[in-house]
Amino acid sequence: MAIILALDTSTEACSCALAINGMIEEEFEYCPRQHAQKILPMIHSLMAKHSLDFAQMDAIAFGRGPGSFTGLRIAAGVTQGIAFAAELPVIPVSTLAAIALNAQQSIPATHVLSCLDARVDEIYWGLFGFEDELPVLLDQEYLCKPEQMKTEFIEELATMTAGGNGLQFSTRFPAVVQNKIAGSLPELLPRAGQIAKIAAALWARKIFIAADEISPVYLREQVTRQ
Repeated sequence: MAIILALDTSTEACSCALAINGMIEEEFEYCPRQHAQKILPMIHSLMAKHSLDFAQMDAIAFGRGPGSFTGLRIAAGVTQGIAFAAELPVIPVSTLAAIALNAQQSIPATHVLSCLDARVDEIYWGLFGFEDELPVLLDQEYLCKPEQMKTEFIEELATMTAGGNGLQFSTRFPAVVQNKIAGSLPELLPRAGQIAKIAAALWARKIFIAADEISPVYLREQVTRQ
């Protein structure tokens, strides 16, 4: 099986994980504004536990966004540096998909609404279904004010689970969205463990990019430093 290193610094949390021997091992810490200081020591600590070096990796995955501008730049930079140095392919993974997987594992559902606080009174969100227990984006990922959420896909659902810190704005969601939420997990943030699991499935399908193709997904043309 492939050995994949995954990392995420897209929100206030910082995490890294290894997909190895069919298992996922993760280190996670809530550490606002400390990502640049924390992520490399976390990676080296996790790899040391398994006596691994970068040359033994098959690929490196990262939370490509949406999320904090600064956080996404850190993740992309660290990923690119490791990938170039060790000549590794890269697997970008949606942070919203990572939340969807986490939510579905906590409250099983056929659909999950992933929602992140985008600051400046906006949210990042996406609606996910599942195939082979992995999240599949329906339509696209969005950035908008809570009241402006697109509802046409959600209207067709019986119920859904919702996850992510964007749920702090749930009372401002359109009424049809609020009415479809059967389970709510506002504490969820993207985690490298879920990113590693998704990346392992993408690797098996030979879906990856080269290090020089890395491009964070901000969803807004004028990004705000967070």
